[in-house]
Amino acid sequence: MDSEQRRKRKRIYRPYSRAQFLSVRSLILCLSFLVFLLFLSSDRFPIRTASFHPVLSVPSLSILSKSSLEDSFLGKLRLPVKIEDRVLFPDHLMLLVSTKIDQADKFDCVYYKVLIDSEENKDKEMAHQPVLSIDEYDGFRWIVRCPLPPLNYSAASVELRRRDGIGYNWSSRIINQTVHSWDRLVYEAAFDGKTAVVFAKGLNLRPHRESDPTQFRCQFGFGNYWDKDEGFMLTTEAVAAAQEVVRCLLPRSIRHNPEKAHGIRVTIVHAGESDSAREPMSSSVRMQNSRGYEHRRNHRRHKEDVALPSVAKLYNSKSYQQKKRMGEKYELCACTMLWNQAPALREWIMYHAWLGVERWFIYDNNSDDGIQEIVEELDFQDYNVSRHTWPWIKTQEAGFSHCALRARDECKWVGFFDVDEFYYFPRHHRRGSLGQNLLRSLVANYSSSKTIAEIRTACHSFGPSGLSLPPAQGVTVGYTCRLQSPERHKSIIRPDLLNDTLLNVVHHFQLRKGYRYLNVPESSIIVNHYKYQVWETFRAKFFRRVATYVVDWQENQNQGSKDRAPGLGTEAIEPPNWRLQFCEVWDTGLRDFVLANFADPATGALPWEKALL
Repeated sequence: MDSEQRRKRKRIYRPYSRAQFLSVRSLILCLSFLVFLLFLSSDRFPIRTASFHPVLSVPSLSILSKSSLEDSFLGKLRLPVKIEDRVLFPDHLMLLVSTKIDQADKFDCVYYKVLIDSEENKDKEMAHQPVLSIDEYDGFRWIVRCPLPPLNYSAASVELRRRDGIGYNWSSRIINQTVHSWDRLVYEAAFDGKTAVVFAKGLNLRPHRESDPTQFRCQFGFGNYWDKDEGFMLTTEAVAAAQEVVRCLLPRSIRHNPEKAHGIRVTIVHAGESDSAREPMSSSVRMQNSRGYEHRRNHRRHKEDVALPSVAKLYNSKSYQQKKRMGEKYELCACTMLWNQAPALREWIMYHAWLGVERWFIYDNNSDDGIQEIVEELDFQDYNVSRHTWPWIKTQEAGFSHCALRARDECKWVGFFDVDEFYYFPRHHRRGSLGQNLLRSLVANYSSSKTIAEIRTACHSFGPSGLSLPPAQGVTVGYTCRLQSPERHKSIIRPDLLNDTLLNVVHHFQLRKGYRYLNVPESSIIVNHYKYQVWETFRAKFFRRVATYVVDWQENQNQGSKDRAPGLGTEAIEPPNWRLQFCEVWDTGLRDFVLANFADPATGALPWEKALL
């Protein structure tokens, strides 16, 4: 009887026991799969080889598939933000992270003291401040700007913590603790056919001059460090160099498979440089494989090759989502670099779109005045505007070189001018002619030219015109008094006909041999440069200039230069009678032109005013 009852109990509980076993087994499998995914997303266990591979290969789990996994599954687990690089600027610390960041999350920058007695005291020796800003960078990386570390705190150990409703969550994982100085750094790189264009601070080349490219080589490699044996390194010769730009041949393996070179890091070697104060290159960096290296090395055996630190990575143009425009190119595009000039953007774009500009490239140099919202609004209204994050301060010339490369596949002509500069056709206005698409028609006349590759237009500099407050209807209507003689000029160029160095001085570019520029007569076209506006606006401009070779207002240099305000000095103190200065000729031509062509007949309102209502 007892044995029969035991058999019944065994039959009754067997299904339950099996279900329990399957439940535990399923839990273990799920946890194992989760650990496997975490392992794949981690850089702590890289799969590397010390041997040289002539052809680049990418694992079956590509960068894109890895990114999509993190976005769809791992991202929901709020994985730590991966800090790849740090760059120390004069006024902030920039973190480059490789994890997508939800801008709705709130982060703090966490700092630790330079010397900590023990791990137990680590949290006690901690300081934290809110991040200054978060911005998407190149489609694969994000930028987090932190305040400078407090006194006696280290920049190398700065971390990010995500704030929630209860307290702090640890949110960052450090891949590289090196802190790069902005004074000496390879900061940007781009594909250009069979070459790579590399941008660097610290080359110390002569401004506005071509340099000897044989002084330089480029090195390409995967990994985060140049001073450790990680993976492999490819080296090629430079073919052009000027200012902050070096153009190098692409390694054959990358040239043949550019789609597989996502995220490859590139730096510049100054081949003829010797500096005992700098760290020598490691054995991996000294590995050379370009054809001409052995010959050149014999002439430099007594000198030490020095590789610049680098945060620059190459991405295929498709990764940037910059697909080549199908069919006919835009006839006329415009590119500018700005810092905290969002209020001026609507008037500048709406006016020049009416003159025929079809595509806009806005290089944002660390603005914090809500420019992204204005760009999105204008793009929604079909003005075809894109904002490109350009965090590198004092690099306007390099940024324009980068923009020329970026626009070449989309645009026949590109104008490089600032948001306080407006093209004006005085002859057409005097004759009562319509002004719509005049600028596009002008450049189109030279699109098939065999000699003209740049159109230069003189600039008239306007002053505050007696005003004390920013004009409500915009600069074109508000400022009507200027200096008599023109200053400088601005250019519209054909990006496919530039010199390989991409050398420019903001106002114009260096062209290929056989091509020249055309000076358009002032009676036909002029640029109104609203340079000296009311003090409130000019004071904001006073604190920083974006051009590389133009000193900031605070610097006691070149005070007689046309790039400075005469008599201003080096302090942001309003000079006496500022509102009446720079006024030699009353010029209401563009004001009348704008009111005649843009003002609402019933209300007199201008289209950029409506956007502010």
